[in-house]
Amino acid sequence: MIGSYFPKCVAVVALLALSVGALDTFIAAVYEHTVILPNRTETPVSKEEGLLPMNKNIDVLEKAVKLAAKRGAHIIVTPEDGIYGWVFTRESIYPYLEDIPDPGVNWIPCRDPWRNH
Repeated sequence: MIGSYFPKCVAVVALLALSVGALDTFIAAVYEHTVILPNRTETPVSKEEGLLPMNKNIDVLEKAVKLAAKRGAHIIVTPEDGIYGWVFTRESIYPYLEDIPDPGVNWIPCRDPWRNH
């Protein structure tokens, strides 16, 4: 009798392990939208002007992310250039970038954002 009990016990433990493993899943959502692009220009714009289309795109993405989360998504993939677009030259992209300090510099931008401006 002990011989037949052991395989059943092992089968139940294996099924429990599979059930627990199945709980370690997530629901993903992928979102694409027509990016609101800045006016095409070769001339750099001010930081404030550069932020206008970015903030509009963030508003669009925020609504989509909230809707996806409401529908059960745990992770949401958004477009790589979904905030600022892609119509730039090296000079005209500057207002859309963030300064990243050299690691050797004793500066935390969040605490002192205007230090190097």
